[in-house]
Amino acid sequence: MSEPFVPAGFEPPRSLVAREFRLEPLGPQHNESDLAAWSSSIEHIRATPGYPDGRWPPLEGMSAEDNLADLTRHAGDFEARRGFTFTVLSTSSGEVIGCVYLYPSASPEHDVEVQSWVRADHARLDEALAGAVRDWLAEAWPWLRPDRHGRP
Repeated sequence: MSEPFVPAGFEPPRSLVAREFRLEPLGPQHNESDLAAWSSSIEHIRATPGYPDGRWPPLEGMSAEDNLADLTRHAGDFEARRGFTFTVLSTSSGEVIGCVYLYPSASPEHDVEVQSWVRADHARLDEALAGAVRDWLAEAWPWLRPDRHGRP
Protein backbone atom coordinates (compact mmCIF):
# COMPACT_ATOMS: atom_id res chain seq x y z
CA MET A 1 0.00 0.00 0.00
CA SER A 2 1.35 3.43 -0.91
CA GLU A 3 1.81 6.27 1.53
CA PRO A 4 -0.94 8.94 1.59
CA PHE A 5 -0.10 12.09 -0.33
CA VAL A 6 -0.44 14.23 2.81
CA PRO A 7 -0.60 13.10 6.45
CA ALA A 8 -4.06 12.43 7.87
CA GLY A 9 -3.99 15.41 10.26
CA PHE A 10 -2.55 17.88 7.77
CA GLU A 11 -4.80 20.76 6.74
CA PRO A 12 -3.82 21.83 3.21
CA PRO A 13 -3.32 25.58 2.80
CA ARG A 14 -6.04 27.13 0.66
CA SER A 15 -4.30 30.34 -0.35
CA LEU A 16 -1.04 32.08 -1.05
CA VAL A 17 -0.96 35.84 -1.47
CA ALA A 18 1.84 37.76 -3.18
CA ARG A 19 2.02 41.33 -4.41
CA GLU A 20 0.80 40.71 -7.97
CA PHE A 21 -1.03 37.40 -7.65
CA ARG A 22 -2.89 35.16 -5.27
CA LEU A 23 -3.59 31.45 -5.31
CA GLU A 24 -6.85 29.74 -4.42
CA PRO A 25 -8.08 26.20 -5.11
CA LEU A 26 -9.03 25.75 -8.76
CA GLY A 27 -12.65 24.88 -9.32
CA PRO A 28 -15.57 25.01 -11.75
CA GLN A 29 -16.17 28.67 -10.90
CA HIS A 30 -12.94 29.52 -12.78
CA ASN A 31 -13.94 27.77 -16.01
CA GLU A 32 -14.35 30.73 -18.35
CA SER A 33 -11.29 32.65 -17.15
CA ASP A 34 -9.14 29.49 -16.89
CA LEU A 35 -10.01 28.40 -20.43
CA ALA A 36 -9.25 31.89 -21.77
CA ALA A 37 -5.94 31.99 -19.86
CA TRP A 38 -4.40 28.74 -21.07
CA SER A 39 -5.90 28.72 -24.55
CA SER A 40 -4.36 32.15 -25.22
CA SER A 41 -0.93 30.88 -24.20
CA ILE A 42 -0.54 27.30 -25.48
CA GLU A 43 2.93 27.68 -27.01
CA HIS A 44 4.15 29.74 -24.06
CA ILE A 45 2.98 27.13 -21.54
CA ARG A 46 4.48 24.28 -23.56
CA ALA A 47 7.84 26.11 -23.35
CA THR A 48 7.55 26.55 -19.56
CA PRO A 49 9.71 24.33 -17.31
CA GLY A 50 7.66 21.36 -16.17
CA TYR A 51 5.79 20.62 -19.38
CA PRO A 52 8.38 18.43 -21.14
CA ASP A 53 6.10 15.86 -22.74
CA GLY A 54 4.31 18.26 -25.09
CA ARG A 55 0.84 16.90 -24.27
CA TRP A 56 -0.52 19.88 -22.37
CA PRO A 57 -2.07 22.16 -23.17
CA PRO A 58 -3.64 20.51 -26.20
CA LEU A 59 -2.82 22.31 -29.44
CA GLU A 60 -6.41 21.91 -30.61
CA GLY A 61 -7.74 23.54 -27.45
CA MET A 62 -10.67 22.24 -25.47
CA SER A 63 -14.39 22.91 -25.31
CA ALA A 64 -15.77 24.82 -22.33
CA GLU A 65 -17.54 21.62 -21.27
CA ASP A 66 -14.33 19.57 -21.37
CA ASN A 67 -12.44 22.27 -19.48
CA LEU A 68 -15.21 22.33 -16.86
CA ALA A 69 -14.87 18.55 -16.45
CA ASP A 70 -11.10 18.98 -15.98
CA LEU A 71 -11.59 21.70 -13.35
CA THR A 72 -14.19 19.55 -11.58
CA ARG A 73 -11.70 16.66 -11.50
CA HIS A 74 -9.00 18.91 -10.01
CA ALA A 75 -11.44 20.19 -7.37
CA GLY A 76 -12.35 16.60 -6.51
CA ASP A 77 -8.68 15.68 -6.17
CA PHE A 78 -8.22 18.62 -3.79
CA GLU A 79 -11.12 17.62 -1.57
CA ALA A 80 -10.01 13.95 -1.60
CA ARG A 81 -6.40 15.05 -0.86
CA ARG A 82 -5.08 13.22 -3.95
CA GLY A 83 -3.60 16.38 -5.48
CA PHE A 84 -3.82 20.13 -5.08
CA THR A 85 -4.40 22.48 -7.98
CA PHE A 86 -4.49 26.22 -7.50
CA THR A 87 -5.58 28.93 -9.86
CA VAL A 88 -3.33 31.98 -10.01
CA LEU A 89 -5.37 35.18 -9.95
CA SER A 90 -4.19 38.69 -10.66
CA THR A 91 -4.49 40.81 -7.52
CA SER A 92 -5.44 43.81 -9.65
CA SER A 93 -8.02 42.31 -12.05
CA GLY A 94 -9.05 39.04 -10.40
CA GLU A 95 -8.54 37.25 -13.73
CA VAL A 96 -6.92 33.84 -14.01
CA ILE A 97 -3.32 34.37 -15.06
CA GLY A 98 -1.92 30.90 -14.35
CA CYS A 99 -2.08 27.65 -12.46
CA VAL A 100 -0.10 25.61 -9.92
CA TYR A 101 -0.31 21.81 -9.66
CA LEU A 102 0.90 19.76 -6.69
CA TYR A 103 0.55 16.03 -7.34
CA PRO A 104 2.30 12.86 -6.15
CA SER A 105 5.53 12.13 -7.96
CA ALA A 106 5.96 8.83 -9.78
CA SER A 107 9.67 8.99 -8.95
CA PRO A 108 10.91 7.47 -5.68
CA GLU A 109 13.35 10.39 -5.49
CA HIS A 110 10.54 12.92 -5.01
CA ASP A 111 7.39 13.14 -2.94
CA VAL A 112 5.58 15.87 -4.91
CA GLU A 113 5.59 17.03 -8.50
CA VAL A 114 5.30 20.80 -8.82
CA GLN A 115 4.20 22.48 -12.04
CA SER A 116 3.18 26.05 -12.67
CA TRP A 117 2.46 28.30 -15.62
CA VAL A 118 1.40 31.86 -16.29
CA ARG A 119 -0.29 33.39 -19.31
CA ALA A 120 2.03 34.63 -22.01
CA ASP A 121 1.03 38.25 -21.31
CA HIS A 122 2.15 37.74 -17.69
CA ALA A 123 5.39 35.87 -18.49
CA ARG A 124 7.38 38.28 -16.32
CA LEU A 125 5.66 36.69 -13.29
CA ASP A 126 6.79 33.13 -14.06
CA GLU A 127 9.91 33.22 -11.88
CA ALA A 128 8.17 35.14 -9.10
CA LEU A 129 5.38 32.55 -9.01
CA ALA A 130 7.81 29.62 -9.06
CA GLY A 131 9.85 31.20 -6.25
CA ALA A 132 6.79 31.96 -4.13
CA VAL A 133 5.57 28.38 -4.57
CA ARG A 134 9.04 27.02 -3.66
CA ASP A 135 9.02 29.02 -0.42
CA TRP A 136 5.38 28.11 0.32
CA LEU A 137 6.14 24.41 -0.08
CA ALA A 138 9.05 24.68 2.37
CA GLU A 139 7.02 26.64 4.93
CA ALA A 140 3.48 25.28 4.75
CA TRP A 141 3.44 21.82 3.17
CA PRO A 142 4.71 18.45 4.46
CA TRP A 143 6.88 17.39 1.53
CA LEU A 144 10.66 17.33 1.68
CA ARG A 145 11.67 16.23 -1.84
CA PRO A 146 9.79 18.26 -4.47
CA ASP A 147 10.36 17.75 -8.19
CA ARG A 148 10.36 21.31 -9.50
CA HIS A 149 11.35 20.31 -13.03
CA GLY A 150 14.74 21.97 -13.02
CA ARG A 151 13.63 25.18 -11.36
CA PRO A 152 15.97 26.47 -8.62
